[in-house]
This record gives sequence, C-alpha cells and structure tokens, in this order.
Amino acid sequence: MDTDLEPPKTLLITLTGVDRPGVTASVFDTLARYDVEVLDIEQILLRGRLVLGLLVTAPRGWKELRTSVEKVGAELSLEVTVEKGHGDNEARRHGRSHVTVLGTPLKARAVSAIAGRIADVGANIDRIERMARYPVTAIDLHVSGAAPDRLRLVLAEEAARQEVDVAVQPANLLRHGMRLVVMDVDSTLVQGEVIEMLAAHADCLDEVGRVTEAAMRGELDFEQSLRQRVALLEGIDASCLDDVYKGLVLTPGARTLVRTLKRLGYRFAIVSGGFSQITDRLAEDLGIDFAAANELEIVDGRLTGRIVGPVVDRAGKAEALRRFAAAAGVSQAATVAVGDGANDLDMLAAAGLGVAFNAKPVVQQAADTTVNVPFLDAIIYLLGISREEVEAADAEAGIVTPAPPV
Repeated sequence: MDTDLEPPKTLLITLTGVDRPGVTASVFDTLARYDVEVLDIEQILLRGRLVLGLLVTAPRGWKELRTSVEKVGAELSLEVTVEKGHGDNEARRHGRSHVTVLGTPLKARAVSAIAGRIADVGANIDRIERMARYPVTAIDLHVSGAAPDRLRLVLAEEAARQEVDVAVQPANLLRHGMRLVVMDVDSTLVQGEVIEMLAAHADCLDEVGRVTEAAMRGELDFEQSLRQRVALLEGIDASCLDDVYKGLVLTPGARTLVRTLKRLGYRFAIVSGGFSQITDRLAEDLGIDFAAANELEIVDGRLTGRIVGPVVDRAGKAEALRRFAAAAGVSQAATVAVGDGANDLDMLAAAGLGVAFNAKPVVQQAADTTVNVPFLDAIIYLLGISREEVEAADAEAGIVTPAPPV
C-alpha cells in the first residue's frame, strides 16, 4: 500500500532484461498516452542485456502510468521499477572528468582499485562505456565531484601499482575540439632510433651509443650530442638513407591512428630530432601534413658529418608545434602532442593534451597522460572514439580488420 499521499513531481522508470527490437518504441508508446515530458534518458546494452532508465514528469494519474509500464514490461519479459520523488534533471556535479583506463588485459582487481580511489576523493562514477575490447581493453568512466588535477595525481599512482594506463581529462568542449596531432618519430611513430640504424651502416654503433649515454648522464646537451653523433657518420654513402628507410618499422596502430583521425578532419605533424631525409618520406607515405627535423648535409653523394641549419632540439620541437598550429588554423589548446623522451617535454607542455607514449619516467611524470600499451592507435580512445567506430569506418572503406580471438 502506498502511504505517501504527496504526489510525485517526477518518476524514475528502469527496465532491465534481454534486449529485443522494439523495446524502446513500446515503452514510449505507453508513456505517450500520459503526455509526460522526458527529462533524462540513458540506455546501455551489454552482451544482449538491456538497462533502460527514464526520468519523466509525473502525470496526475501516475499510478495508472506505473501499472501500464509494468504491464508492457511483463509483455516484453523485462523487470520494471518505478520510483517516485526524484529531483528534476539536474546538472551533474562539478569537477567532471573523463577517466580512460587501458589494460592488456584489464583485470577486475585493477578496475576495483581505480574505482576505489575515485570514491576515496569523494567523486562519483556517473557512467561507464567500453571503448575497445581488442587488442587493448579500454573503458571510459564519466566521473564527477573531484577536480581533474586531483584525480590525475591519485589515479596515476594507482595505475602504476595495477600496471594499467589511466588518462584523466576535463569533460569539456576541448576534448571534442582537438584538431592537430604532433608526434615524435623515433620510438614513437617508428620503432627504434634512426641514428642508430645509420650508425650500424657506418660501423660506429658503439661510438654513437657512448655519446648517447653521455647525453643521458647530463654531460652533453641534445645539440652537442647530436652533432657529435652525426660527425661519426662522415663519409658513408647517402644511399644508406634509402636502406634505413626501407628498414623502418612503424609502431603498431600508427596507420590506423592517422587514417581514423584524418577522416575526422584532423591535421598531423611529425617533429623529430632525427633527419628530414627520413621524416619527409614518412610524412609523404602516411599523408602527414607538416614535418620538422634536422637536415643531414650531403656532398657528392656522401654524408659530410654535419647538419644544415639550426638543430631541432627540445625548444625547437615546441616551437614547431606552435608554428604548425598556426599554419593549421587551430589554437594550441586544440593540439595533441605525443612523445617518449626528455627532448619532447616542452612540446608536450605546449600542447592542449600531452601524451607520454611508452616514455621515460621523467616524461610520464610531466605529461598530461600516459599510454604504455604498444599500440599507437590507443590514443584515439582518449579522444572519445571507440574501436567499433573505427572498424565500421574501415569496413566501409574496404579495409579488413583482423577478428579478435574468441
């Protein structure tokens, strides 16, 4: 017996059960007879199971509506609850964020730990949606009630413990407005380091390695170390550049990342401390709009061991990002930068979203977010694009996607 004599202002109707065609239409056909207003609606489908939630205004004869909805639910073999007294369609709480979790695999204990840390800071998970199931499992949590910076700090520590990636971004228009992606090349867009490949051709790989180690110890800055390493290449035939280019291996997912975002109107740039003789060809091959790198001097078909013009160093990468953003007609806030080394730090800081991709610890700590799975196209999940959407677009273009294992 209903003991609450106060008529409700709104009703929350929830239907759960096995999905079938026509469920939503049948429910709304029933509601239409009572001339209610729809204040909020959310529908989730998981492995053929439906959860449909509706917040509607309560009519004068709300109990009759409840009976009618319960009847149509029984006809559709759905469980129905009708609750009264809920507030109007209020805005979600302050501090809204998208928390994207990536795992290979993504285990229940990791999700439990992440959810627990979100609760610890007083935030709430309003919605969860799957972005990908293979080869990376990715889920997007819509979170409210905590500042994104606070969430990022707490969840980064938990992500490290659980060996998953967690990206936290403010839930605002900028996430939908990213329009330029600027990528590092060596160990980001391609696997390995081009200068080491050239050094192998010049039979000076060990010497180049020693200079690199000195730079890593802080004994040399990037420009000094680059000039010293390039000097070791003096005299080798320029045809080795062709051999190195042919031997390049793109990072898995690189072509998918570029192809997908190009469809959405994104522009792409590559910025490298490597060499334009390689990066220009990469840009042409992948359809990349802008490129900046160092130019090796070649005289009479041989490398001279010198660089032509100023060196593209850490500051130069950030400057290139700003230059390319201006050329593309987008703001810096609408840029995504992807890199792995200390040489990328200024570029990552200058971008609207800085992504540390399989990066050194110092870069992971400084970047907005990290991706440590070996697939470059995982970055699309940070932008709110699901794997299913990518595969559907590829299928329309006649591109076959390998089926995931059963």
